[in-house]
Amino acid sequence: MPLSNNVSKIFGMIAGFKFPKMIQKNINKAYINAFNIDMSEFKNYEEYESLNALFTRTLQNERVLEDDFISPCDGKILELGSSFQNDLKENIALSIKGTSYSIEGLLKDCATNCELENGVDYANIYLSPKDYHHYHAPCNMQILSATYVSGVLFSVSEAKLAKIANLYVRNERVIVKALIDNQFILWMVFVGALNVGKMKFDFDASIQTNAANFDFTHTYENLFVQKGQKLGNFELGSTIVLIAQKGNLKWTKKAYENVKFAKKMADFL
Repeated sequence: MPLSNNVSKIFGMIAGFKFPKMIQKNINKAYINAFNIDMSEFKNYEEYESLNALFTRTLQNERVLEDDFISPCDGKILELGSSFQNDLKENIALSIKGTSYSIEGLLKDCATNCELENGVDYANIYLSPKDYHHYHAPCNMQILSATYVSGVLFSVSEAKLAKIANLYVRNERVIVKALIDNQFILWMVFVGALNVGKMKFDFDASIQTNAANFDFTHTYENLFVQKGQKLGNFELGSTIVLIAQKGNLKWTKKAYENVKFAKKMADFL
């Protein structure tokens, strides 16, 4: 197992440790101050019994869902747009300005040539350590499959993305493939990162990340989720890549804009 994966496992164990209440309170406060976290939608920091509990904090009140296609999470859009093709006729997307990745490589066996032949629209959302770490359905969807792809756990920070091409393709990830209104395919790619040793999925608790050296796919029948329904959570921050068959979404946001779960991110075409 790569060193970064082992480091992430160790960090996860430390983050999950429950220190004596006074010490834990000071740890929580220091973390909140270090990352300038807005706690207005969450419980008081003193109530979290571990750093992991603070990382995975849940909203105290439900947010109002806006129209059309909403952001599945809180975070920052690092890049979005439509794919273009290279000399090998692969669909290429930008991870950050000047650095790219292969859509085919990212999705591996989760997409057919037919599904990708007309290109895709994509958006990369980075969740920093300060963000709310749960992810939700951006629209009503039928989940067809979830695929775990083993890999390394590089940092997905802007600095790292600027240096390493195809970083998302090299990292551990879970690819959720969904059918939207019986019209088009949406892939939601949950990318692991350094210190993000676990990703959890409410619809399938058997998916274990940073745990196996082999890939696997779970398929589902009649698994429908509603817009805004919680899908799972990262333990710390990472990245969600949204990939839709081209011509079905029109992004209403731009690169480097911050997004919030429940806020509109695209129009349906």
